Amino acid sequence: MDEGEYSQALSKFDKAIKTDPSDPSGYMAKADAAVLVPKVTPEEVVALYKKASELDPENPLIIQSWGAFCMDLGLFNEAETCYNKAAQIDPENATYYYSEFGVEYYKKAPIVYEARLDEQTKLIIVKKALKYLLKSIDLDEASAKKIL
Repeated sequence: MDEGEYSQALSKFDKAIKTDPSDPSGYMAKADAAVLVPKVTPEEVVALYKKASELDPENPLIIQSWGAFCMDLGLFNEAETCYNKAAQIDPENATYYYSEFGVEYYKKAPIVYEARLDEQTKLIIVKKALKYLLKSIDLDEASAKKIL
């Protein structure tokens, strides 16, 4: 993968999965490589992340990677679920998961919703992004208003 040979990496990860089908790292690595191979469908990538997560349900990195992939696809509800789950599993790094969701949602949602991006939709996007950015610094809306 470091050399950009993602198709070759896929075949190596297939071998790793066949060697040890109970190792979640093989599924996650294959999913990460598959994201960069156009012939692999998004559904196949999601299935790989799902399998890795089933094998290691307490691994926040798997859940966060799955969420980032969903975010790239514009599957914002699924991405939000993943980021929240990662934060729940790994509370010490919850700030990271919440802020990443907030920033990425703010950047990507307007692009996905471009065809129907009226002022109301923009406001909804900004509010949701802000909710997660506030959450990342452990601040609720009422406290933020008080500060401002």
